Amino acid sequence: MKILGIDPGYAIVGYGVIEFSGGRYFAVDYGAITTDAATPFAKRLQQIYTELLSVIIRNDPDEMSIEKLYFQNNQKTAIAVAEARGVILLAAQNSNIPISEYTPLQVKTAVTGYGQAHKPQVMEMTRRLLKLDKVPKPDDTADALAIAICHAQCSGTRLRGMLNNKNNLS
Repeated sequence: MKILGIDPGYAIVGYGVIEFSGGRYFAVDYGAITTDAATPFAKRLQQIYTELLSVIIRNDPDEMSIEKLYFQNNQKTAIAVAEARGVILLAAQNSNIPISEYTPLQVKTAVTGYGQAHKPQVMEMTRRLLKLDKVPKPDDTADALAIAICHAQCSGTRLRGMLNNKNNLS
């Protein structure tokens, strides 16, 4: 099962594609889509959509997982992130990719076993689970990989069933 994890944003969109097989995780592709602050916002959204479609076409994921939006103090930023998140969801929907959403608490719990884990702990566990030499940069990329791992953990039974069905058809 190939899972595309997304850490949504409008300046940086982290993405990470993992393969989940036999209870193990393998990093397939990861990186970040970055947009320039001087670019008009509508063009930034278009760039996110276009580049994410390229990631989807290149990796052909079975499912997408994305972090749920949570509001902090800056409503202006939250609205812009929500608009970028909408473009991301549209790209997945137009590509017929099932979408699952997870809170930061769910991601931390799935990756570290502790919902109050700090960001460096989550990033290090992500690196270890994927057997990477170093934590991917920028942080949004590591977060996206953690979101993909969370999806594999949270829907493990369903994914294992799908993998078993694929193996029986071969």
